[in-house]
Amino acid sequence: MINIEIVKQLVHSKSQEDILREYQSDPEKGLAPEEAALRLEALGRNAISQEKKKNLWLIFLGQFNNALVYLLIVAAGLSFFFEEWLDGFAILVVILINAIIGFYMEYQAERSMEALKKLSILPAKVVRNGTTTEINAEELVPGDLVFLEAGDMVPADGRILRSSQLQVDEAALTGESLPVEKKGGQVDEGTTLAERTNMLYKGTFITKGNTRCMITSTGMLTELGKIASLVQSAEQAATPLEQKLGEFSKKLIKVTVALVVIIFFVGLLNGQKLLEMLETSIALAVAAVPEGLPIVATLALAQGMLKLAKHNVIVKKLSAVETLGGTNVICTDKTGTLTQNKIEVNLIVTPTGKYNVGNAQKANAQDSSFQHLVRSAVLCNTASLGNADKETGDPLEVGLLKFAQQQGSNIEAIRAENPLLKEEPFSSDTKIMATLHRETNGRQMIYAKGATEELINRCTHIINGNGEDEFNAVLKTKWLTESESLSASGLRVIAAACRITDSTEGELSTDLTFTGLIGMIDPPRPEVYDAILECRTAGIKVIMITGDHPSTAQNIGRQLGIMEDEKQVAMVGKEMNGYEHLTEEEKDRWVNTTVFARVSPQQKLDLVSVLQDRKYIVGMTGDGVNDAPALKKSDIGIAMGLRGTQVAQEVADMVLKDDSFSSIVLAVRQGRIIFDNIRKFVIFLLSCNMSELFVIAVASVLNLHFQLFPLQILYINIITDVLPALALGVTAGSASIMKQPPRNTEEPIIDNKRWRAMIYYSVVITITTLGAVFISHHTVHKTETWNPELCNNILFFTLIVSQLLHVFNMSSSDSGNFFKNEVFTNKYVWYATVVSFALLFLSYQVTIVRKALDIYPMSFEDWLISIGMSFVSLIIIQISKTFKIVSQ
Repeated sequence: MINIEIVKQLVHSKSQEDILREYQSDPEKGLAPEEAALRLEALGRNAISQEKKKNLWLIFLGQFNNALVYLLIVAAGLSFFFEEWLDGFAILVVILINAIIGFYMEYQAERSMEALKKLSILPAKVVRNGTTTEINAEELVPGDLVFLEAGDMVPADGRILRSSQLQVDEAALTGESLPVEKKGGQVDEGTTLAERTNMLYKGTFITKGNTRCMITSTGMLTELGKIASLVQSAEQAATPLEQKLGEFSKKLIKVTVALVVIIFFVGLLNGQKLLEMLETSIALAVAAVPEGLPIVATLALAQGMLKLAKHNVIVKKLSAVETLGGTNVICTDKTGTLTQNKIEVNLIVTPTGKYNVGNAQKANAQDSSFQHLVRSAVLCNTASLGNADKETGDPLEVGLLKFAQQQGSNIEAIRAENPLLKEEPFSSDTKIMATLHRETNGRQMIYAKGATEELINRCTHIINGNGEDEFNAVLKTKWLTESESLSASGLRVIAAACRITDSTEGELSTDLTFTGLIGMIDPPRPEVYDAILECRTAGIKVIMITGDHPSTAQNIGRQLGIMEDEKQVAMVGKEMNGYEHLTEEEKDRWVNTTVFARVSPQQKLDLVSVLQDRKYIVGMTGDGVNDAPALKKSDIGIAMGLRGTQVAQEVADMVLKDDSFSSIVLAVRQGRIIFDNIRKFVIFLLSCNMSELFVIAVASVLNLHFQLFPLQILYINIITDVLPALALGVTAGSASIMKQPPRNTEEPIIDNKRWRAMIYYSVVITITTLGAVFISHHTVHKTETWNPELCNNILFFTLIVSQLLHVFNMSSSDSGNFFKNEVFTNKYVWYATVVSFALLFLSYQVTIVRKALDIYPMSFEDWLISIGMSFVSLIIIQISKTFKIVSQ
């Protein structure tokens, strides 16, 4: 039986013989089935453990974990204690409605994510007892021999025993956009994961060739498993909205308790009865708590979530929508997120000129070297083009065919007219591919392509116009320098050559004639530049993080405007110390860098931590396994839905179903609108509730003949809090919302300026509401004694109408014309106002409701005073906003 500790060791630096001996595996026959069964039992299945699915009850109970809900529960408990059963049950209904809405929306998001997962079993071809069989990849064990070929996913970490022209796509693990060559042998112990050419890793793809490898680790002991462990250990930060609402709720509770205690004792000192003051205290508590806030906040976020879903953005948690709106840094992966994850010819350099052929440009070159180079791209090539989903072959060769097609070449016709006679395939030893063809004129022509230095060394001549010159040492040095310059600009460079021959015998790649250099790149996605520009306009810093080569990263960074300063360079992973050892100067350098290359998953996690330490709200986009830990640690993780790995989608807060970076800009805009709307309805709710608080406090302290009852206050809040506030939650944002800088992360939902505005609004409403009672008594009823029931009713209706009209005061200070601002033109505000007035009318007409609320008939004159004073409050506030006495 194998020693379990062996599978935890580094195996890339050991000899093949030592590895086979330690793993007790035969290089031809593999393991015996009995031994494999023992190892499977001891080491477990080859699977990555996933986070447990959220329990539905926990999701539901989580909706009650809110300070405002706690305060409402206390108010309900006090109502039951004093046998105010109707009041208590009414409060509980409000709490339950909020919980049901929040639960439903989060449950729907979870179901959407389930639909994104690919639930398929990965097969593996394994050699046991000398026989090749296909088994479930989860049954693989260390020591198994596995055969892999182009198109296969690597099922576990393994050491290559033998291979043929093997290339592997490791983008999901290392971020490297191009397939990497792999072969057997040993590498140094300190070799980084991305450069371990003798190893295969779970979750990567074979793009070319085939191999027989021995499995060295499975499940959570693979490199993928280690990343999964990082994901599980990364703590999930509370979202800024949750933090702000939590802080706001705590302040509200403190203020409420203080006011209730003060007014309670003041009432007792004024000689009022203990029971009456306790009832008044309950009324104050109910008045202070905006019952509609949890509901409206939930629905405003849900509306944003559903709107984003129509634009292919799935939000897994409601508050994540707002969080993205407050994001001031987006850390994004390069491969497949900013770029198209495919190879494209960008530049051609021949002895007679340079040709920019990026973005499908046609060179219109007439020189013979360019034409020979194009023919090399077509004929010295084993790939084929069909539809976009039927392209076959190495991505580099597919890119060369597309380049030739863009230059007007008919690929099938050229290949038919120049049949293949002989081929020397590309190998990691020669780094050159050469093919021999018979042309239509009967002559035989060799075409070759490969690594620049290797191919130049095999060339004896260089095309010069329509003739050839000797390719001497000086010219070779010149072209090697040109190749290095192109590589430094971020291009992957290969060379092309050709030769006329009379024989089919002998080596093809000798005595060649150099035709030029081909510079290739993984091109940026066409919509990304504008998306990044809009991010910059919105004050959002974009940071590119990749496992790719630094020159490639810098090139893409400059193309997309991520690196604005030409002197700026990419930071390479080997320059980055661990988070615990960073100095403040090093952290400053990290924060001021916009492109990171050759970074590990742990370094991505460290970068997010450094940014969060500096109080940045960090959004992280990505699709690979290597992005997952940072996705979870960031304030808002955004995974790709089409090509995103399952582990990345699992930990992200949002998933872009169309993989479009530009969708992030839409989400940022929506998030900003939502925060602005949340601020609007919080101001509305609190100014309304504070006006109730002031009315009750004044009536109690001055020992007036009238007072509001707890159930009346709750009814006022249900009518005025929910529907108008909800309508404010769906207000369209202003055109300039993406031209504003990100909010200060320390800024509360309600700052000092807005607190002053709320208090001013509340005082105006309080004065006009109490004024209506006194005006009615001293005009319409001046010959009568005080009628507490009538005064209570005038107070009740004036307060409701004032609050319903108050919604039109919620436009932003710079919105201009009252009749054209974003609130007045919001049709949902009008719908909410009409429905609320209808409910108010029903409360006056329906007997059972009228009795529960202690409502009595009022004269036409009393109604006129009540409604008139409500409009007076609206007019006073609008005049005050116009003359900048108050602003929000």
